[in-house]
Amino acid sequence: MPYFIIAVIVFIADQYTKHVIVNSFHLYESREVIPGFFNLVFVTNSGAAFSFLADVDSPWRHYFFLGVGLVAMVGLTIGYFVMRKESPWYCFAFASIAGGAAGNLVDRVRFGSVVDFLDVYVGSYHWPAFNVADSAICVGAGVFILISLLESRKGQKGNVQ
Repeated sequence: MPYFIIAVIVFIADQYTKHVIVNSFHLYESREVIPGFFNLVFVTNSGAAFSFLADVDSPWRHYFFLGVGLVAMVGLTIGYFVMRKESPWYCFAFASIAGGAAGNLVDRVRFGSVVDFLDVYVGSYHWPAFNVADSAICVGAGVFILISLLESRKGQKGNVQ
């Protein structure tokens, strides 16, 4: 049950923050929050991370990303049930990624693209804009990698004689 609770919390946080941005900003509007470092913006991304495939003008792109999102959510849920006994942190990792994938999937269905609004920058260098779902996916992936490394080290220590 915690898996679904975490995924739903991530999904709701993502959709709520996007709702606020869509209803408070005009497309491409930017508001400075921390001068020289952080803005809130309203942009959309029809591609994947870092606008991957965003410039491909083909209807298959939309359906490709919908399919990938659905497969990811199913795979993550199965992965959680398979690995949940190894470490409770896998629950957090898989649920964060699944909740983020669900948030971006809903955007693709509703808008045909993903709403991004967090703009981190230093000087004239801007990190690609992102959202709560993207953050949850990155944090979940990082936790998954860290736990996997720690679990494999634990297994190696247990095999040393």
